[in-house]
Amino acid sequence: MRRNGEIIIIEDDEDDRNFLKDIFDSLGYPNKIVFIEDPTLAIPYLLKPQTNPFLILSDINMPKIDGFELRSQILAHDGISQKCVPYIFLSTSKNPENVTKAYNYNVQGYFTKEENFPTYKLMIQNIMEYWRTSLTPLSAH
Repeated sequence: MRRNGEIIIIEDDEDDRNFLKDIFDSLGYPNKIVFIEDPTLAIPYLLKPQTNPFLILSDINMPKIDGFELRSQILAHDGISQKCVPYIFLSTSKNPENVTKAYNYNVQGYFTKEENFPTYKLMIQNIMEYWRTSLTPLSAH
Protein backbone atom coordinates (compact mmCIF):
# COMPACT_ATOMS: atom_id res chain seq x y z
CA MET A 1 0.00 0.00 0.00
CA ARG A 2 1.38 3.35 -1.02
CA ARG A 3 0.07 6.30 0.96
CA ASN A 4 0.18 8.42 -2.19
CA GLY A 5 -1.18 5.62 -4.38
CA GLU A 6 -4.41 5.79 -6.27
CA ILE A 7 -7.79 5.88 -4.64
CA ILE A 8 -9.97 3.51 -6.63
CA ILE A 9 -13.68 4.29 -6.47
CA ILE A 10 -15.93 1.61 -7.93
CA GLU A 11 -19.27 3.32 -8.38
CA ASP A 12 -21.84 2.99 -11.17
CA ASP A 13 -23.95 6.04 -10.24
CA GLU A 14 -22.80 9.27 -11.90
CA ASP A 15 -24.24 11.53 -9.19
CA ASP A 16 -22.42 9.56 -6.48
CA ARG A 17 -19.16 9.72 -8.47
CA ASN A 18 -19.49 13.48 -8.91
CA PHE A 19 -20.25 13.96 -5.21
CA LEU A 20 -17.16 11.94 -4.23
CA LYS A 21 -15.05 13.82 -6.77
CA ASP A 22 -16.12 17.11 -5.19
CA ILE A 23 -15.31 15.76 -1.73
CA PHE A 24 -11.84 14.55 -2.70
CA ASP A 25 -11.14 17.78 -4.60
CA SER A 26 -12.03 19.77 -1.48
CA LEU A 27 -9.83 17.60 0.75
CA GLY A 28 -6.77 18.16 -1.43
CA TYR A 29 -5.00 14.83 -0.97
CA PRO A 30 -2.23 14.21 -3.53
CA ASN A 31 -3.66 10.82 -4.47
CA LYS A 32 -4.93 10.28 -7.99
CA ILE A 33 -8.64 9.41 -7.95
CA VAL A 34 -9.63 6.64 -10.37
CA PHE A 35 -13.32 6.06 -10.97
CA ILE A 36 -14.43 2.69 -12.30
CA GLU A 37 -18.12 2.76 -13.19
CA ASP A 38 -18.33 -0.78 -14.60
CA PRO A 39 -17.38 -3.22 -11.81
CA THR A 40 -16.32 -5.85 -14.35
CA LEU A 41 -13.42 -3.57 -15.32
CA ALA A 42 -12.04 -3.36 -11.77
CA ILE A 43 -10.11 -6.67 -11.78
CA PRO A 44 -8.25 -5.99 -15.05
CA TYR A 45 -7.34 -2.52 -13.81
CA LEU A 46 -6.15 -3.76 -10.41
CA LEU A 47 -4.07 -6.53 -12.03
CA LYS A 48 -1.95 -4.06 -14.00
CA PRO A 49 1.59 -4.12 -12.57
CA GLN A 50 1.74 -0.31 -12.49
CA THR A 51 -1.47 -0.10 -10.43
CA ASN A 52 -0.59 0.30 -6.77
CA PRO A 53 -3.66 1.69 -5.02
CA PHE A 54 -3.82 3.25 -1.60
CA LEU A 55 -7.50 2.53 -1.01
CA ILE A 56 -10.52 0.98 -2.72
CA LEU A 57 -13.99 2.40 -2.10
CA SER A 58 -16.76 0.28 -3.58
CA ASP A 59 -20.50 0.51 -3.94
CA ILE A 60 -22.48 -2.68 -3.34
CA ASN A 61 -25.55 -2.40 -5.58
CA MET A 62 -24.17 -2.29 -9.11
CA PRO A 63 -25.19 -3.83 -12.43
CA LYS A 64 -23.43 -6.88 -13.90
CA ILE A 65 -21.81 -7.87 -10.59
CA ASP A 66 -22.48 -6.48 -7.14
CA GLY A 67 -19.85 -5.33 -4.69
CA PHE A 68 -19.86 -8.63 -2.82
CA GLU A 69 -19.11 -10.64 -5.96
CA LEU A 70 -16.43 -8.14 -6.95
CA ARG A 71 -14.81 -8.40 -3.52
CA SER A 72 -14.89 -12.20 -3.79
CA GLN A 73 -13.14 -12.03 -7.17
CA ILE A 74 -10.51 -9.65 -5.79
CA LEU A 75 -9.79 -11.96 -2.87
CA ALA A 76 -9.28 -14.83 -5.34
CA HIS A 77 -6.45 -12.95 -7.12
CA ASP A 78 -3.15 -13.19 -5.24
CA GLY A 79 -1.76 -10.45 -7.48
CA ILE A 80 -4.30 -8.04 -6.05
CA SER A 81 -4.75 -9.29 -2.49
CA GLN A 82 -0.97 -9.24 -1.87
CA LYS A 83 -0.99 -5.47 -2.45
CA CYS A 84 -2.72 -5.15 0.98
CA VAL A 85 -5.17 -2.53 -0.22
CA PRO A 86 -7.88 -1.53 2.26
CA TYR A 87 -11.29 -2.34 0.76
CA ILE A 88 -14.21 -0.28 2.02
CA PHE A 89 -17.86 -0.44 1.09
CA LEU A 90 -19.84 2.77 0.64
CA SER A 91 -23.53 1.97 0.40
CA THR A 92 -26.94 3.54 0.82
CA SER A 93 -28.01 0.39 2.68
CA LYS A 94 -27.89 0.19 6.46
CA ASN A 95 -29.30 -3.33 6.33
CA PRO A 96 -27.62 -5.38 9.10
CA GLU A 97 -27.52 -8.41 6.79
CA ASN A 98 -25.48 -6.44 4.25
CA VAL A 99 -23.10 -5.22 6.95
CA THR A 100 -22.57 -8.76 8.25
CA LYS A 101 -22.15 -10.10 4.73
CA ALA A 102 -19.61 -7.37 3.94
CA TYR A 103 -17.41 -8.29 6.88
CA ASN A 104 -17.59 -11.95 5.84
CA TYR A 105 -15.66 -10.77 2.75
CA ASN A 106 -12.88 -9.33 4.91
CA VAL A 107 -13.59 -5.68 4.16
CA GLN A 108 -11.90 -3.02 6.24
CA GLY A 109 -14.99 -0.87 6.58
CA TYR A 110 -18.65 -0.37 5.75
CA PHE A 111 -20.00 3.17 5.61
CA THR A 112 -23.27 4.62 4.45
CA LYS A 113 -23.29 7.28 1.78
CA GLU A 114 -24.25 10.65 3.15
CA GLU A 115 -26.39 13.29 1.45
CA ASN A 116 -24.92 16.14 3.49
CA PHE A 117 -21.63 17.36 1.97
CA PRO A 118 -19.85 18.37 5.23
CA THR A 119 -20.85 15.09 6.92
CA TYR A 120 -19.75 12.95 3.97
CA LYS A 121 -16.52 14.96 3.63
CA LEU A 122 -15.67 14.42 7.31
CA MET A 123 -16.36 10.70 6.99
CA ILE A 124 -14.07 10.40 3.93
CA GLN A 125 -11.40 12.50 5.66
CA ASN A 126 -11.54 10.22 8.72
CA ILE A 127 -11.18 7.13 6.50
CA MET A 128 -8.24 8.69 4.69
CA GLU A 129 -6.44 9.78 7.84
CA TYR A 130 -6.91 6.38 9.47
CA TRP A 131 -5.35 4.56 6.51
CA ARG A 132 -2.62 7.17 6.02
CA THR A 133 -1.35 6.39 9.54
CA SER A 134 -2.11 2.66 9.67
CA LEU A 135 0.67 0.18 8.99
CA THR A 136 0.15 -2.70 6.60
CA PRO A 137 2.54 -5.58 5.91
CA LEU A 138 3.88 -3.71 2.87
CA SER A 139 4.27 -0.32 4.58
CA ALA A 140 6.10 -1.75 7.60
CA HIS A 141 9.19 -2.64 5.52
